[in-house]
Amino acid sequence: MKIALTGASGRVGRRIAAMALEQGHSLVCIDQQPAHPSLKHEGVRFIQAEMADYDALVEAFAGCDALIHMAAIPSPGRHPDHVIHNNNVVGSYNALRAAAEHGIMRICQASSVNAIGHAFSRHARYDYFPLDEAHPNYNEEPYSLSKWICEQQADSFVRRYEEMRIASMRFHYVVPERSVAAEFYPVDSPVPYTHLWAWTHQDAAADACMRSLVAPFDGHEVFYIVAPITTVDAPSLKLAAEHFPNVPIHADLPDNRSFFSSAKAEKILGWNHDAAIGQSNGSAAAV
Repeated sequence: MKIALTGASGRVGRRIAAMALEQGHSLVCIDQQPAHPSLKHEGVRFIQAEMADYDALVEAFAGCDALIHMAAIPSPGRHPDHVIHNNNVVGSYNALRAAAEHGIMRICQASSVNAIGHAFSRHARYDYFPLDEAHPNYNEEPYSLSKWICEQQADSFVRRYEEMRIASMRFHYVVPERSVAAEFYPVDSPVPYTHLWAWTHQDAAADACMRSLVAPFDGHEVFYIVAPITTVDAPSLKLAAEHFPNVPIHADLPDNRSFFSSAKAEKILGWNHDAAIGQSNGSAAAV
């Protein structure tokens, strides 16, 4: 396949690029930042452009078979609220619409566990554990709202373009190793409701994106892409009883099982978080 990849110079974008090249695909990489050295590779065409530049995206996507849209402001606090919201929402719309203009029907886009409200809420609300894609939405700030709207835009596009298939990936703190996440999310964290000790390995995130382009599903599907275990070794049931005594447990949480369920991704995408780690080790995977 010839894959258009936005946000290609970012950490997840670079891992996706490495994995795609190793699988024999070619890439058109788009980013507002200059090309990362790892993208200067045979089989890669790089275009420096803003996601707000719709015409540039239309030109870049020409001849592509699939789109992986990773470009976005990744968290609040770096920019004013309206900039975060408008950048992410408009960027997603432009990417989806430019893809439709070229008849690109296989699309993956970055969402976030925060689409329902989580890390950046004043006090996150959880109706049950483990969290799955059916959990209600309680977002309350611009970043989470932007991710939720990006998912709603995907719903709209697949209604309009009935052959289009879109996967929205709800990642959680994508890192190169569990130890990195463990430093930020220790067992004695004073605000566990902001993270639930969850994380995602960057190789697993990239693998899920690549799998979504060929997986047998229709329309738009949302997937939690989260490691199966927490950042700590403490039993999850003990942590739940201590910090979230009023939140019902709807499924088994043995040992240090994650408070997020990625069962849907495992079933539909054939994805396995731990099996994906280490898949991109070639020269193109340098970070």
